[in-house]
Amino acid sequence: MQFLLPCRAPAGEQDQHDKHQPPNSEPTSRNAEDMGKKDGAIEVEGRVVEPLPNAMFRVELENGHKVLAHISGKMRQHYIRILPEDRVVVELSPYDLSRGRIVYRYK
Repeated sequence: MQFLLPCRAPAGEQDQHDKHQPPNSEPTSRNAEDMGKKDGAIEVEGRVVEPLPNAMFRVELENGHKVLAHISGKMRQHYIRILPEDRVVVELSPYDLSRGRIVYRYK
C-alpha cells in the first residue's frame, strides 16, 4: 500500500503570501466609501461654530447639539482647510457622543 504525503518547500522558499496571511482568514473586500469609516460610527452633518487650538473644532449638529471634533487623518494629509461656518460630516463614536472626527467638508 502506498501513501502520498504532501510535499513542503524548504523553510526559506515558502510563498510570500502564505507568510503574511493568518490561517483561516478570508480576504475582505470593501467599497471605497467604507474604507475610511469605522465600524459602528454614527455619521451626522453639522456646521463648524468655532476653531479651537490643536486642530479641534466646535461643531453644531443638525439636531442642535454641540460636539468637539478633530480633523481626520486623510483630510490633514490633503491639506483640506476647515473654516467657521463650513458644513461638515462628523463621525461620532457610539461610546462618546460629545466627541467626533470631521471626515468631509462640503464645498
